[in-house]
Amino acid sequence: MRELLDKVIEKNYKVIVVDDGSNDSTAEILKHLPIDYIKHPINRGQGAALKTGTILAEQLGYDAVIHFDADGQHRLEDVEKIIEQLNLHDIVLGSRYLGVKSDIPTKKRIILFLAKLFSKYLLGLGFTDPQNGLRAFKLSCFPDISWQKDDFQHCSEILSNISRKKLDYIEVPILINYTKYSANKTIKPQIKMGWKLIWNKLFN
Repeated sequence: MRELLDKVIEKNYKVIVVDDGSNDSTAEILKHLPIDYIKHPINRGQGAALKTGTILAEQLGYDAVIHFDADGQHRLEDVEKIIEQLNLHDIVLGSRYLGVKSDIPTKKRIILFLAKLFSKYLLGLGFTDPQNGLRAFKLSCFPDISWQKDDFQHCSEILSNISRKKLDYIEVPILINYTKYSANKTIKPQIKMGWKLIWNKLFN
């Protein structure tokens, strides 16, 4: 993460790091960097961490935010592309399936395919990559897309809000860099998330 942050800082981007209840040396590693750092006392989940960071960005007076994973799978080249589109649209969503081919591991590809089918046929959403975490939006949109789910369900919740409220968005092609760590870390939570979404759809 430190190497990634150094590259982001070199680009003169304003950085907010949300430490989601880690028990490692993250705070010590980051304490001298020119970033805004906030820590959850306990692990709350990706959705909660992103919401905390977005609220802080709003409090600091930022105009827009980009959600960017710290594990190295997102590329700064795509951030630049997203910023260009953010000048034209209120919301920009990254997609692995729009002309740029990511080398997606087989297990991950199956999970993403099932998520796409679920999103399209059960939730009625037509987005090409419903589980992509690289997104940006103007903070004026935050009240409309604000999510309540603390876990990975926040991805579907955000897209549902965008679709339901007919917000201005565009999807842009991005490339995901999969390491062994990033390819495997979300599979079990995403399977659990899928069952939660199905349960909520059927019984709520």
